[in-house]
Amino acid sequence: MLFNSLDFAIFFPIVFLLYWFLFKGSIRQQNLLVVASSYFFYGWWDWRFLFLIIFSTGLDFFIGKKLGQEQNSKKRKYYLWISIIANLGSLGFFKYYNFFVENFIQAFSLFGTEIHGGSLNIILPVGISFYTFQTLSYSIDVYKRKMEPTSDFVAFSAFVCFFPQLVAGPIERASDLLPQFNKKRKFSYEKSADGLKQILWGFFKKTVIADNCAEYAHMFFSNPTDYNGSSLLIGVFFFAFQIYGDFSGYSDIAIGASRLFGINLSRNFQFPYFSRDIAEFWRRWHISLSTWFRDYLYIPLGGSRGSFVSKLRNTFIIFIVSGFWHGANWTFIIWGALNAIYFIPLLLAKRNRTNLMVIAQNSNFPTLKETFKMILNFTLVLFAWIFFRARDLDQAILYISKIFSSSTFSIPVFEREGGALMTFILIIGFMFTEWFGRHGEYGISKLASNQHRMVRWTIYSIILFMIGIFMKTSETEFIYFRF
Repeated sequence: MLFNSLDFAIFFPIVFLLYWFLFKGSIRQQNLLVVASSYFFYGWWDWRFLFLIIFSTGLDFFIGKKLGQEQNSKKRKYYLWISIIANLGSLGFFKYYNFFVENFIQAFSLFGTEIHGGSLNIILPVGISFYTFQTLSYSIDVYKRKMEPTSDFVAFSAFVCFFPQLVAGPIERASDLLPQFNKKRKFSYEKSADGLKQILWGFFKKTVIADNCAEYAHMFFSNPTDYNGSSLLIGVFFFAFQIYGDFSGYSDIAIGASRLFGINLSRNFQFPYFSRDIAEFWRRWHISLSTWFRDYLYIPLGGSRGSFVSKLRNTFIIFIVSGFWHGANWTFIIWGALNAIYFIPLLLAKRNRTNLMVIAQNSNFPTLKETFKMILNFTLVLFAWIFFRARDLDQAILYISKIFSSSTFSIPVFEREGGALMTFILIIGFMFTEWFGRHGEYGISKLASNQHRMVRWTIYSIILFMIGIFMKTSETEFIYFRF
């Protein structure tokens, strides 16, 4: 079920009313409703994959209890490995089986040996990359004794399958989200109003920015041979705002919707395109995934401690694994490796934690130096996005070769230029709003907060009007459903 669908527009208020009016007196009944509605929400795509999420939930609940009871270190490690192998095994089968089979066959063909292997027609379960990491982090934290295992299976199930963030995050830690299902929630008008405002901004990002950018990004990336370098450069620019508007828009809707149920989710984006270096960018982009890899992979490997070789190794591992998490394609691996290359100079110079505060903290505008750093970092991010978006490495190389050709200095020529210009204007207005809202949790969290109610509602009405005018007539999926 898509957030931007009529089905969800009917589903969400029904669940909300049942949650606060029929079941408000019982935490367990509210949690049961969350589980039932979340399974309905998830099963709307394909009910068969419900068995997979139920299996993952049951397994890690059982593993958590065993880890809490067992004191023998070897047995505890045995139980942890059951969780790791089962979770990553299911993720690996559904997401990477065909990738490894096809590359295995190609590797042998280079030596003149022909082997035959069949790839399977495997459907990737929506959200599997997110909920497997979420349940896995629970088992790891219980193993490390960072938290006590829960004995409430219903609350644990609600933690795993909570529908606002089930299919595309944020990836929540059990220590943050699970306790919220064990205590009584009270309806808050202020939090609900703020949640609705964040939902509104999320829909604006998705329907006005991302979906309109997607039309042109798809046009250029589908047939790069048909366009000159300057046109393809515009295509990368549009894709950058497509993926940002799409994914951060989903996160805003998820966080805002959760707040309506008295549940707080972690922040997943913090205005990443205003970053001054790649380290800052990754502290602000898909924060829940970045911190997951940091805590469960990078730090256990040694992090930034040790020799130059170990720092180099750990940095490349974390970024390449992050790239591979996004999809079974060499383009994602190259994308991850590129980000590692960007990061290495900062790490070696010990400047990877220089820009921790919001840019232009006490000013309305950045300095020339900050502006230059932002533009340079955004350019590096744009270049890496080419690999992320390209169908395969051949297309990525073709795309890049045309951008670095003399045709980049020619006038862009493509279909629907007027629409592209309108989309560019929308992006400028969007980024202008985000810039002046960068001190808040999301773009319009503090917009007109001190103004008269009439001013605030006028602004919200304008945003609603723009959503109505610029949204596509057909439902469009969110990009990260594929991951």
